[in-house]
Amino acid sequence: MDVLRIIKQPIRRFLIDHFPHLIIEHEWPGFAGRKIDWNNPVDLNEKIQWLSCFSDTSEWSRLTDKYLVREYVKSKGLGDLLPELYGVWEKAEDIDFDTLPCRFVLKCNHDSGSVFIIDKRKINDFDALRRTLCISLNRKFGYNNCEPHYNRISPMIIAEEFLESHDPEVSFSSSLIDYKVWCFHGRPYSIWVCYGRTSSETYVNIYDLDWNVHPEVSVFTKHYRNGRGIVPKPTCLDRMLASAAVLADDFPEVRVDFFEVDDNLYFGEMTFTALAGRMEVFTDDYLKTMGSQIVLPARGH
Repeated sequence: MDVLRIIKQPIRRFLIDHFPHLIIEHEWPGFAGRKIDWNNPVDLNEKIQWLSCFSDTSEWSRLTDKYLVREYVKSKGLGDLLPELYGVWEKAEDIDFDTLPCRFVLKCNHDSGSVFIIDKRKINDFDALRRTLCISLNRKFGYNNCEPHYNRISPMIIAEEFLESHDPEVSFSSSLIDYKVWCFHGRPYSIWVCYGRTSSETYVNIYDLDWNVHPEVSVFTKHYRNGRGIVPKPTCLDRMLASAAVLADDFPEVRVDFFEVDDNLYFGEMTFTALAGRMEVFTDDYLKTMGSQIVLPARGH
Protein backbone atom coordinates (compact mmCIF):
# COMPACT_ATOMS: atom_id res chain seq x y z
CA MET A 1 0.00 0.00 0.00
CA ASP A 2 2.82 2.41 0.85
CA VAL A 3 4.48 1.61 -2.49
CA LEU A 4 1.25 2.47 -4.30
CA ARG A 5 1.01 5.74 -2.39
CA ILE A 6 4.58 6.67 -3.37
CA ILE A 7 3.91 5.87 -7.03
CA LYS A 8 0.70 7.90 -7.02
CA GLN A 9 2.20 11.02 -5.41
CA PRO A 10 3.89 12.40 -8.57
CA ILE A 11 0.64 11.91 -10.50
CA ARG A 12 -1.38 13.66 -7.79
CA ARG A 13 1.07 16.56 -7.72
CA PHE A 14 0.96 16.96 -11.50
CA LEU A 15 -2.83 17.06 -11.42
CA ILE A 16 -2.88 19.60 -8.58
CA ASP A 17 -0.61 21.92 -10.56
CA HIS A 18 -2.45 21.54 -13.87
CA PHE A 19 -5.92 20.03 -13.34
CA PRO A 20 -6.85 20.65 -9.69
CA HIS A 21 -10.57 20.10 -10.30
CA LEU A 22 -9.86 16.41 -10.97
CA ILE A 23 -8.29 16.03 -7.53
CA ILE A 24 -11.17 17.89 -5.88
CA GLU A 25 -13.71 15.68 -7.67
CA HIS A 26 -11.89 12.58 -6.44
CA GLU A 27 -11.41 13.71 -2.84
CA TRP A 28 -14.66 15.63 -2.25
CA PRO A 29 -16.91 12.65 -1.47
CA GLY A 30 -14.52 11.59 1.29
CA PHE A 31 -14.75 15.07 2.84
CA ALA A 32 -18.35 16.08 2.20
CA GLY A 33 -20.06 12.72 1.67
CA ARG A 34 -21.27 13.76 -1.77
CA LYS A 35 -19.98 14.71 -5.19
CA ILE A 36 -19.10 18.35 -5.77
CA ASP A 37 -21.48 20.11 -8.14
CA TRP A 38 -19.37 22.41 -10.31
CA ASN A 39 -22.46 23.71 -12.11
CA ASN A 40 -24.29 24.76 -8.96
CA PRO A 41 -21.91 25.17 -5.99
CA VAL A 42 -23.80 26.40 -2.93
CA ASP A 43 -21.83 26.64 0.29
CA LEU A 44 -18.62 28.52 1.07
CA ASN A 45 -16.40 25.44 0.79
CA GLU A 46 -17.75 24.56 -2.66
CA LYS A 47 -17.43 28.11 -3.97
CA ILE A 48 -13.87 28.40 -2.71
CA GLN A 49 -13.05 25.22 -4.65
CA TRP A 50 -14.77 26.58 -7.77
CA LEU A 51 -12.81 29.84 -7.58
CA SER A 52 -9.57 27.93 -7.00
CA CYS A 53 -10.11 25.72 -10.05
CA PHE A 54 -11.89 27.95 -12.56
CA SER A 55 -11.00 31.59 -11.89
CA ASP A 56 -7.80 33.61 -12.28
CA THR A 57 -5.80 32.94 -9.11
CA SER A 58 -2.55 34.65 -10.10
CA GLU A 59 -3.17 37.39 -7.54
CA TRP A 60 -3.91 34.77 -4.91
CA SER A 61 -0.28 33.67 -5.04
CA ARG A 62 1.06 37.22 -4.72
CA LEU A 63 -1.22 38.16 -1.85
CA THR A 64 -0.90 34.86 0.00
CA ASP A 65 2.87 35.40 -0.08
CA LYS A 66 3.59 36.82 3.38
CA TYR A 67 6.44 38.91 1.95
CA LEU A 68 5.00 40.23 -1.31
CA VAL A 69 1.65 41.07 0.30
CA ARG A 70 3.46 43.78 2.24
CA GLU A 71 3.94 45.75 -0.98
CA TYR A 72 0.26 45.31 -1.79
CA VAL A 73 -0.73 46.65 1.63
CA LYS A 74 1.55 49.65 1.11
CA SER A 75 0.11 50.27 -2.36
CA LYS A 76 -3.33 50.54 -0.77
CA GLY A 77 -2.12 53.27 1.58
CA LEU A 78 -2.08 50.98 4.63
CA GLY A 79 1.65 50.56 5.16
CA ASP A 80 1.34 51.77 8.74
CA LEU A 81 -0.52 48.54 9.58
CA LEU A 82 2.51 46.37 8.82
CA PRO A 83 4.70 44.97 11.59
CA GLU A 84 8.31 46.08 11.25
CA LEU A 85 10.32 43.90 8.86
CA TYR A 86 13.81 43.00 10.09
CA GLY A 87 15.02 40.84 7.22
CA VAL A 88 14.25 38.42 4.41
CA TRP A 89 16.33 35.45 3.25
CA GLU A 90 16.12 32.73 0.61
CA LYS A 91 18.34 30.39 2.64
CA ALA A 92 18.20 29.68 6.35
CA GLU A 93 22.01 29.59 6.58
CA ASP A 94 22.13 33.26 5.52
CA ILE A 95 20.31 34.47 8.64
CA ASP A 96 22.62 36.47 10.90
CA PHE A 97 20.94 36.18 14.28
CA ASP A 98 23.39 38.65 15.82
CA THR A 99 21.81 41.49 13.84
CA LEU A 100 18.28 40.68 15.00
CA PRO A 101 16.62 41.92 18.20
CA CYS A 102 16.23 39.71 21.24
CA ARG A 103 12.60 38.85 20.43
CA PHE A 104 11.09 38.60 16.96
CA VAL A 105 9.03 36.33 14.73
CA LEU A 106 10.43 34.13 11.95
CA LYS A 107 8.03 32.82 9.33
CA CYS A 108 8.08 31.25 5.90
CA ASN A 109 6.22 33.24 3.29
CA HIS A 110 4.86 30.35 1.24
CA ASP A 111 2.92 28.07 3.56
CA SER A 112 0.78 27.94 6.66
CA GLY A 113 2.05 27.13 10.12
CA SER A 114 5.78 27.78 9.72
CA VAL A 115 5.83 30.54 12.33
CA PHE A 116 8.47 30.65 15.06
CA ILE A 117 8.39 33.09 17.98
CA ILE A 118 12.03 33.64 18.82
CA ASP A 119 13.58 34.72 22.11
CA LYS A 120 17.33 34.52 21.55
CA ARG A 121 17.91 34.12 25.29
CA LYS A 122 16.15 30.76 25.10
CA ILE A 123 17.80 29.42 21.93
CA ASN A 124 20.77 27.15 22.55
CA ASP A 125 21.18 25.74 19.06
CA PHE A 126 20.64 28.16 16.18
CA ASP A 127 21.84 25.54 13.69
CA ALA A 128 18.96 23.28 14.74
CA LEU A 129 16.57 26.19 14.11
CA ARG A 130 18.11 26.70 10.68
CA ARG A 131 17.59 23.01 9.88
CA THR A 132 13.93 23.28 10.86
CA LEU A 133 13.55 26.33 8.64
CA CYS A 134 15.20 24.47 5.74
CA ILE A 135 12.59 21.73 6.04
CA SER A 136 9.83 24.35 5.90
CA LEU A 137 11.41 26.09 2.90
CA ASN A 138 11.47 22.83 0.94
CA ARG A 139 7.86 21.99 1.68
CA LYS A 140 5.36 22.38 -1.17
CA PHE A 141 2.38 23.32 0.94
CA GLY A 142 -0.04 23.44 -2.00
CA TYR A 143 0.15 19.67 -2.42
CA ASN A 144 -1.26 18.92 1.02
CA ASN A 145 -4.90 19.75 0.31
CA CYS A 146 -4.92 20.87 -3.33
CA GLU A 147 -4.14 24.58 -3.06
CA PRO A 148 -1.97 25.10 -6.17
CA HIS A 149 -1.60 28.86 -5.74
CA TYR A 150 0.74 28.21 -2.79
CA ASN A 151 3.11 26.26 -5.04
CA ARG A 152 3.70 29.34 -7.21
CA ILE A 153 5.23 31.29 -4.31
CA SER A 154 9.03 31.52 -4.22
CA PRO A 155 9.95 30.32 -0.69
CA MET A 156 11.67 32.77 1.64
CA ILE A 157 12.07 33.39 5.36
CA ILE A 158 11.11 36.72 6.87
CA ALA A 159 11.76 38.19 10.30
CA GLU A 160 9.16 40.55 11.71
CA GLU A 161 8.48 42.51 14.84
CA PHE A 162 7.21 40.52 17.82
CA LEU A 163 3.78 41.81 18.81
CA GLU A 164 2.76 41.59 22.44
CA SER A 165 -0.32 43.04 24.09
CA HIS A 166 -0.25 44.69 27.52
CA ASP A 167 -3.98 45.44 27.60
CA PRO A 168 -5.50 43.97 30.80
CA GLU A 169 -8.88 43.62 29.07
CA VAL A 170 -7.51 40.84 26.85
CA SER A 171 -5.41 39.10 29.48
CA PHE A 172 -7.87 36.19 29.34
CA SER A 173 -6.23 35.10 26.08
CA SER A 174 -2.95 33.19 26.22
CA SER A 175 -2.17 34.38 22.69
CA LEU A 176 -2.73 37.46 20.56
CA ILE A 177 -6.36 37.76 19.51
CA ASP A 178 -6.67 37.08 15.79
CA TYR A 179 -9.46 39.00 14.04
CA LYS A 180 -10.28 37.30 10.74
CA VAL A 181 -12.56 39.47 8.61
CA TRP A 182 -14.53 37.52 6.01
CA CYS A 183 -15.04 39.66 2.91
CA PHE A 184 -17.21 39.01 -0.12
CA HIS A 185 -16.86 41.20 -3.22
CA GLY A 186 -14.89 43.74 -1.21
CA ARG A 187 -17.45 44.00 1.57
CA PRO A 188 -16.75 42.80 5.13
CA TYR A 189 -19.36 40.28 6.23
CA SER A 190 -18.36 38.93 9.64
CA ILE A 191 -15.39 38.62 11.99
CA TRP A 192 -14.08 35.22 13.03
CA VAL A 193 -12.19 35.74 16.28
CA CYS A 194 -9.59 33.21 17.44
CA TYR A 195 -7.84 33.41 20.80
CA GLY A 196 -6.39 31.38 23.63
CA ARG A 197 -4.41 29.36 21.10
CA THR A 198 -2.39 26.43 22.36
CA SER A 199 -1.02 23.38 20.58
CA SER A 200 -4.23 21.49 21.36
CA GLU A 201 -7.10 24.00 21.30
CA THR A 202 -8.38 27.35 20.11
CA TYR A 203 -11.32 29.40 21.33
CA VAL A 204 -13.48 31.07 18.69
CA ASN A 205 -16.43 33.40 18.19
CA ILE A 206 -18.17 34.85 15.16
CA TYR A 207 -19.29 38.49 15.36
CA ASP A 208 -21.31 40.62 12.98
CA LEU A 209 -20.05 44.03 11.90
CA ASP A 210 -21.67 45.69 14.95
CA TRP A 211 -19.88 43.26 17.27
CA ASN A 212 -22.90 41.16 18.13
CA VAL A 213 -21.85 37.57 18.74
CA HIS A 214 -23.59 34.91 16.67
CA PRO A 215 -25.24 32.07 18.62
CA GLU A 216 -22.71 29.25 18.79
CA VAL A 217 -25.15 26.49 17.94
CA SER A 218 -26.06 28.14 14.62
CA VAL A 219 -22.47 28.78 13.55
CA PHE A 220 -19.99 26.27 14.93
CA THR A 221 -19.66 22.53 14.96
CA LYS A 222 -17.72 20.97 17.82
CA HIS A 223 -14.45 21.23 15.91
CA TYR A 224 -13.31 24.17 18.05
CA ARG A 225 -14.02 25.23 21.60
CA ASN A 226 -16.47 28.13 21.57
CA GLY A 227 -15.61 31.25 23.51
CA ARG A 228 -19.09 32.28 24.69
CA GLY A 229 -18.77 35.86 23.53
CA ILE A 230 -16.23 37.14 26.04
CA VAL A 231 -14.01 39.03 23.58
CA PRO A 232 -14.39 42.81 24.03
CA LYS A 233 -15.05 44.96 20.99
CA PRO A 234 -11.70 46.03 19.54
CA THR A 235 -10.94 49.73 19.73
CA CYS A 236 -9.87 49.73 16.09
CA LEU A 237 -12.94 47.88 14.75
CA ASP A 238 -14.03 50.64 12.37
CA ARG A 239 -10.57 50.96 10.86
CA MET A 240 -10.22 47.18 10.76
CA LEU A 241 -13.37 46.83 8.67
CA ALA A 242 -12.46 49.78 6.43
CA SER A 243 -8.97 48.37 5.84
CA ALA A 244 -10.36 44.91 5.11
CA ALA A 245 -12.69 46.42 2.48
CA VAL A 246 -9.80 48.21 0.78
CA LEU A 247 -7.60 45.10 0.71
CA ALA A 248 -10.42 42.77 -0.37
CA ASP A 249 -11.59 44.97 -3.22
CA ASP A 250 -12.07 43.12 -6.54
CA PHE A 251 -12.10 39.64 -4.98
CA PRO A 252 -15.26 37.53 -4.72
CA GLU A 253 -14.00 36.01 -1.47
CA VAL A 254 -11.03 36.55 0.82
CA ARG A 255 -10.35 36.53 4.54
CA VAL A 256 -8.23 39.42 5.84
CA ASP A 257 -6.60 38.90 9.24
CA PHE A 258 -5.60 41.55 11.76
CA PHE A 259 -4.24 41.94 15.27
CA GLU A 260 -4.97 44.75 17.70
CA VAL A 261 -2.14 45.42 20.13
CA ASP A 262 -2.60 48.13 22.76
CA ASP A 263 -5.11 50.00 20.59
CA ASN A 264 -2.89 49.75 17.50
CA LEU A 265 -4.06 47.83 14.43
CA TYR A 266 -1.72 45.45 12.59
CA PHE A 267 -2.20 43.54 9.34
CA GLY A 268 -1.74 39.77 9.57
CA GLU A 269 -2.33 38.05 6.24
CA MET A 270 -4.79 37.38 3.43
CA THR A 271 -6.26 33.91 2.91
CA PHE A 272 -8.27 32.81 -0.12
CA THR A 273 -8.68 29.14 0.78
CA ALA A 274 -9.38 29.12 4.51
CA LEU A 275 -8.65 25.65 5.92
CA ALA A 276 -8.09 24.57 2.30
CA GLY A 277 -11.76 25.23 1.51
CA ARG A 278 -12.66 22.18 3.56
CA MET A 279 -13.97 23.88 6.68
CA GLU A 280 -15.56 21.61 9.23
CA VAL A 281 -15.65 24.30 11.91
CA PHE A 282 -18.86 25.90 10.59
CA THR A 283 -22.31 24.34 10.41
CA ASP A 284 -23.78 23.44 7.03
CA ASP A 285 -26.34 26.23 7.36
CA TYR A 286 -23.72 28.88 8.08
CA LEU A 287 -21.52 27.66 5.22
CA LYS A 288 -24.52 28.03 2.91
CA THR A 289 -25.28 31.48 4.30
CA MET A 290 -21.74 32.65 3.61
CA GLY A 291 -21.68 30.90 0.26
CA SER A 292 -24.79 32.82 -0.78
CA GLN A 293 -22.80 36.05 -0.53
CA ILE A 294 -20.54 35.01 -3.43
CA VAL A 295 -21.54 35.61 -7.03
CA LEU A 296 -19.23 33.51 -9.14
CA PRO A 297 -17.67 35.08 -12.23
CA ALA A 298 -17.94 33.60 -15.68
CA ARG A 299 -15.84 30.46 -15.83
CA GLY A 300 -12.25 31.20 -16.78
CA HIS A 301 -12.37 34.88 -15.73
